[in-house]
Amino acid sequence: MQHAVGSPLPPPHQPGHGPATGWSQAAHHPTAPPPGAAPHAPPAPGFAGGQAPSPPGPASHQAPHAPHAAQAQGQPPMPHAPAPPHGPAPVPPTPDCPPPTAGTTSHIQLPPGGPVAMPSPPQGAAPTDTGATTLAVLLIGPAGAGKTSVAKYWAEHRRVPTAHISLDDVREWVRSGFADPQSGWNDHSEAQYRLARRTCGFAARNFLANGISCILDDAVFPDRPVVGLGGWKRHVGPGLLPVVLLPGLEIVLERNAERSGNRRLTDEEVARIHGRMAGWYGSGLPIIDNSQLDVPATARVLDEVLTRAIASPPQW
Repeated sequence: MQHAVGSPLPPPHQPGHGPATGWSQAAHHPTAPPPGAAPHAPPAPGFAGGQAPSPPGPASHQAPHAPHAAQAQGQPPMPHAPAPPHGPAPVPPTPDCPPPTAGTTSHIQLPPGGPVAMPSPPQGAAPTDTGATTLAVLLIGPAGAGKTSVAKYWAEHRRVPTAHISLDDVREWVRSGFADPQSGWNDHSEAQYRLARRTCGFAARNFLANGISCILDDAVFPDRPVVGLGGWKRHVGPGLLPVVLLPGLEIVLERNAERSGNRRLTDEEVARIHGRMAGWYGSGLPIIDNSQLDVPATARVLDEVLTRAIASPPQW
């Protein structure tokens, strides 16, 4: 017996057994009808063999198929209902889209990110427990202060979801035409810096609106408005908590010497930046001198500083 190309093969027939469950005679496609038999009706849409599968059992094996029997008596066959489209219809991304049900996917509505307000500890948490509080933190410091290492460690070891957003990483998303401030501060480098800062602010607001804390790190200068705190406050919100990480100059020089690529600066540039960062003393912002602290110890001090900042927010 031959079968049409692409049609499923029937299971092997065993003596004493009827047709296998789930298989019907429609799976057999003879090349031509036997002599004297009525021609086959054209296949109805939605069924591979022109007819619905017959229920298993001896009765279905002996009874003639309904469309063929109707044709043999000169009656027109009953039309088949059109087959439903394959797969569920796509759900348009509209605000009134219903939430997904079990086993399906749908358009997930995310709360839009708005200005971040001053955080408050969750109900039932200890007043000094910042690990269970959703926070927006800005870690400030010169190159080599350890901002990125501390921010990553702090974000990884919190009990609530926390994201680390590095301004330098976002700036370096620009590959062709990247304006490196180390090659000279100009309109192009300033524009890309502003764009990266705004992108980081949007990301932080969206994360926070969906219950994920954020820590951003940036070399914010106290004497330069274009890279000052005003932009961060505008892009993130008044609830942003700035903390300055400022070790001694010798420590910063040692850490900078371990860097590579465009992240490594000359000793003269490091000393100049460090001297300008000293302007944060007397600004009212909390300052951590991590000259004698490793990364885990600095992260613990950061938690203590943030606890005091939540209780008494700094004026900036």
